[in-house]
Order: sequence, then C-alpha cells, then structure tokens
Amino acid sequence: MAAHNDIGKKGEDAAVAYLEQIGYEILERNWFFRKFEIDIIARNKDFIVFVEVKTRTSVEWGKPEDAISKVKMKRMIEAADFYLIEHDINQPARFDVLALVWHENQFQIDHIDDAFLPFIE
Repeated sequence: MAAHNDIGKKGEDAAVAYLEQIGYEILERNWFFRKFEIDIIARNKDFIVFVEVKTRTSVEWGKPEDAISKVKMKRMIEAADFYLIEHDINQPARFDVLALVWHENQFQIDHIDDAFLPFIE
C-alpha cells in the first residue's frame, strides 16, 4: 500500500474512533454512490452526518480541509440525497469535515460541524 493510502486509512480509523467516542453511531464506512465515495455516514441524536475525512502529515501545503472542492461538495450532496431516499431517512442531515494532521505520533483532529450546506444552482 502506498504511504499516502496508509496514512489515509489510519486517519479514517482515527476519525471513526473519535466519532464513536463523542457518541456517534457509525452507519457506513466508505459508502459508494456511482463512482463517488462518502468516507463516513454516522448518526448522532439530532442528525444523520455525512463526513468527509481529510488526512495530512503536515500543513506545509495547506490545511486538509482546503482540499475539498465545490465539485466534491456537490457530489457528496448528491450521494447523501440518494442515501437518505434509499434508506427512507427523515432525520435532518448535515455535512461535517474531519481534518486530521499527524503530529508527534498522533492525529490532531479538527471537527468542522456543518462544514457546508447544500447549495442551489
């Protein structure tokens, strides 16, 4: 496995552990809709949460969350809409980002609630 894939997998595992620690129920990991993947789908007491995990070994080239483009957001929104319909879920949804940076043998996690809203074109 390439080094960037290894750090990404470790980051997703750390993200799941973090979400479970704060009381989220993990519904799906690496869920695909067409060719687009949602890293984590979880539930807390108020929301179905669609989570994008971005992991980096440093912030030398920018913060992890800066790598999320408008196109990626749009695809995530489309996939989330399909998931909600497919699973007949009427609970409110939101989109979070977990930005992880490897620092001193552990991940620093920045949890960005409601990182973006579905946009209307």
